[in-house]
Amino acid sequence: MFNRSEKIKIAIVGLGYVGLPLAVEFANQYAVTGFDLKKRRVNEINNGIDSTLEVDNDKLKAVLTLDNAVKGLKCSADVDDIAGSNVYIIVVPTPTDNHNRPDLSLIIKATEAVGGLLKTGDVVIYESTVFPGCTEEICVPILEKTSGLKFNHGFFAGYSPERINPGDKVHQLTNILKVTSGSTPEAAEFIDNLYRTIITAGTHKAPSIKVAEACKVIENSQRDINIAFVNELAKIFNLMGIDSHDVLAAAGTKWNFLNFKPGLVGGHCTGVDPYYLAQKAQELGYHPEIILAGRRLNDGMGKYVALEVIKLMIRNDIAVKNAHILVLGFTFKENCTDVRNTRVIDIINVLTDFEARYDVYDPWASPQEVELEYGISTIDRFEQVGRNYDAIILAVSHDEFKKLNFNELKKEEKSVIYDIKGILDAGVANGRL
Repeated sequence: MFNRSEKIKIAIVGLGYVGLPLAVEFANQYAVTGFDLKKRRVNEINNGIDSTLEVDNDKLKAVLTLDNAVKGLKCSADVDDIAGSNVYIIVVPTPTDNHNRPDLSLIIKATEAVGGLLKTGDVVIYESTVFPGCTEEICVPILEKTSGLKFNHGFFAGYSPERINPGDKVHQLTNILKVTSGSTPEAAEFIDNLYRTIITAGTHKAPSIKVAEACKVIENSQRDINIAFVNELAKIFNLMGIDSHDVLAAAGTKWNFLNFKPGLVGGHCTGVDPYYLAQKAQELGYHPEIILAGRRLNDGMGKYVALEVIKLMIRNDIAVKNAHILVLGFTFKENCTDVRNTRVIDIINVLTDFEARYDVYDPWASPQEVELEYGISTIDRFEQVGRNYDAIILAVSHDEFKKLNFNELKKEEKSVIYDIKGILDAGVANGRL
């Protein structure tokens, strides 16, 4: 195991929604070097700005100004600048491809880069979501090959699943209990103690890396299945002419009823993690039924919402072709800037198929990022929003939207308002999930 008397120097590989908060917390106690391939991201961080809004700019500036030889944070887009670290924490995205298959390309590239820098006694910790077994079956062999060191003799590994909830200012890194694990008992103890220095909520040391990997994917798979259930209920109750939110409110009076709401399921966790578990299960000859059924149902909710809006427009004698429709919100959830895997795009795709015109207003989403990622135009200032919409779809419950006067945005009295999130007062919306 690495020499406990040696000063800990941490490298954080990936400075996104997860990596930067981690780097800042560790930088209060250790010398931390952050690495990210995106030079623009590195430059903004080094200037004390976090465009994801996960870290307060004053808090970021405070660690940037510390003496990095002792503790503090410096960031770079040059991988050579993290050489000399003895703890490498890899926190890069692990998305799925267009066919919902796990895409490990970024974690493989990060592992190759870190492997080329490893010294005897170094520790590599993964926080990215992966399927159970990925760290030891895929990443460790790459580390061995690129470093020339032997696993659990020359270097050690661990896994500690991230639990960041973008936009959540209550449940944050330090006050969420952290699961840890290591490749040997000594490595597990070292990693657990390392995280305990920043996690005030405490840690849970899993008995193996594979257990820690598995706990991550089932956390979000469980949530995905529960939301799929209430989404299916919303469809059924809609056919019955019953308001699903009224039913859920009544059922919620029972002490053990789980309080989930229908809606779109996107983002980089709940909408992705189940596919990692399903892929591994299928490789082992088991076809998961409930997990994939939940995914199929949730992935279809954007199309379902769009068609419901179109039905309401037809009932109100509103021509769909060339209709002017306002979509409120594009990020995957409320009050955050993250547009990764947003299912609002599914609504827009259906509107495009029906040749409707649309405006997408989201004060949190970067128009440049949306254009780059999805090829559509969005607006981020309310002054750009019109006042003559044939239909309005409340897709994301940003706080700003709760203050809007929806009647002022309607083209005429019969214009349709559809509330996906169920946050508008009764009588305002024509339909909702």
